[in-house]
Formats: sequence, structure tokens, C-alpha cells
Amino acid sequence: MVTAQEHSRIKDLLGRIVSGTRRVCVMGSANVDYTVTTEELPLPGQTVNGGPLQILPGGKSANQAASAGRIGARVSMLGMVGQDDNADFLLRKLSEAHVDTSHMGSAPGPSGSTVITVDSHGENTIVYSAGSNAQVSPDYVQANQSVLQEAAVLGLCLESPLEAVMASATICHNRGIPVLLNDSPFLADLPRELIGQTDILLVNEHELADLLRIEPELVAVDEQVADGFGRFHDQWEQIRSSLAAFGYQTAIVTLGSHGAVVLNGSQATYIRPVHVQAVDTTGCGDSFMGTILSGIAAGLSLTDSAYLASYVAAYAATGIGAQASYGSSQQILNFYFPVTEKS
Repeated sequence: MVTAQEHSRIKDLLGRIVSGTRRVCVMGSANVDYTVTTEELPLPGQTVNGGPLQILPGGKSANQAASAGRIGARVSMLGMVGQDDNADFLLRKLSEAHVDTSHMGSAPGPSGSTVITVDSHGENTIVYSAGSNAQVSPDYVQANQSVLQEAAVLGLCLESPLEAVMASATICHNRGIPVLLNDSPFLADLPRELIGQTDILLVNEHELADLLRIEPELVAVDEQVADGFGRFHDQWEQIRSSLAAFGYQTAIVTLGSHGAVVLNGSQATYIRPVHVQAVDTTGCGDSFMGTILSGIAAGLSLTDSAYLASYVAAYAATGIGAQASYGSSQQILNFYFPVTEKS
């Protein structure tokens, strides 16, 4: 599926992550996802028959931590689980992904959860219950500041209370530790304090358009011109300038099946997509971010990190669920460059 040169580059980058000694820290959410498939979504007051209930680990932050751990990074997670059976399930799944959960807290009541209904056309309804995620506080963050200060990079999203997110960013920013913010669930009006304390922004093309209040068409990338010096660079120079005025000199913009763009200083680098037979794209964006965090901790450039993240996230799209679809370094290598037995 990939050339020998690509395989060599992927193997080298994964090897550097596996052999790295610096630690990723992710502070945020962990949820249990309850998913049922139906022929049609129910109308108000209607009951419909559904398929088997799937209970899977989720939560954006937990997904990001699990993805990083699966490919061999050293990872610590901060956050809250409830005092229910789901707490044991979530912690066990993170531990199986080689994530250190020893500093995660426990709050009275249920763990975070989502209830998802998916119809035969792929349309869905999602109900999110924050549960214990809503109990993550600045006091909890301060009590675990040593974990943050020992990290090489901090990953944040916005499924946790904003005050706790900002407290985490402040601790790492004051220590000179790079902070990567995934503006998801999307918040258009990010606090100026948070912008000033986060170093790298990760958004998709729709979020970027909303953030900068520009037409979505201006973010679209034509793969045929992306490697040239024409429209692509003119287009992304304008976006880079707008993002810098917003507060970010460094950003990664994911474009779904069209790849990604890394904005770093005055440079805009296009990352070509990796095409696979997708089964379920749930959690692929989180897998991408987990790989970026792993790359930063291992000393990789943002371009190399995003290049690798495209392969890791594409692999995740070939499986069901989020964390359940994430692969180890060896599984990912074998998928793209199968080892054939000698006859």
C-alpha cells in the first residue's frame, strides 16, 4: 500500500516515538459510549427496534491519550471518572493502551457518557452527559501540577470545564512546556488568556472557517496545486496571516479525506491524505492529535508528526469505534507494508 521509501520513513518516525523517554500529558475527558444502530431514527414519542448495544471507551481526551500510548509514547492522563462500574471500565481500557492513570481523580456520581443512535444511512443523534468530567476543577489541576510540569507536551480539548483547561495551560506555559489545544467541541470565542497560554492550535477546516469568520471554500485544498507555488501558497498565506492576528503562529488544520496543512511561522506545508477503505471514522481526529503529541514529545518536527499522524489516523478508520480501532506501531507498519512469508 505504500512505497519502500514511505515505509522506511514511517518506521523511523514510529521508532523514534517508541524509543523516546519524554512524556505526553493529556488533561481532559473520558466517556463511555453507548451506541445502538436502528433502521430509522425515532421521532419524538416513538419507539423503534435497535441492534445490539455496543459499550465502548471514548471521550476526546481519553482517545488522544490512548492513541499516543498505543503507538509507544509515554503518556499520563489527568481527569475524573465517577464512582460507578464505568469508572473501572474506562481506567482499564486506558491502562490497556499503556496510559498512566494513577493521577486520575474520582468524583461522586456517574462517569461521563454518550448515548448514540445511528440509522442505516449513517445519520446519528448523540446525547452527551458530562458526569464526572464536569467535576474537573482548577483545584484538582493544581493538586496534580507535578504531573503537568514533568511533561514534554500538554494536550487539551474543550470537553472539560474551561477553568480547568486554562489552569492546566497556565502551569505548562509558565514552565515553558508546549501546549497543544484542540478547539473541540468548537468554541469560537476562545478566551484571550487561553490563546496566550497555548502554543499550537489544532482544528479541522470547518472549525477554522468559523474561527476566522471566512467562507469554507477559502479553506479547501486542491491536491493538484498544493505542492506548487501558486494558489495554494497564496491562499494559505492569507489564512496564516489571519491566524497570527487571532493569536496563533503555529497551527495544524485537518482537512478530512483531503489531508492536512501545517502552519509553522511563515511556512505552510501540505500533508497529503492517506487513502484507505474506511469502515468507521469515529475517533480518527483524536488519533491524529494523539500522534502529534507523541511526535512533539519525541522531538519530531510538526511536519513529520503530521505526516505520521495521517497514516495512524487512516489506520484507525479501518476499525470500529475510537479507542478500539487504534493500532500499535507494529500493527500500523504491518497494515501498510504487509510482511509476506517466504515460500
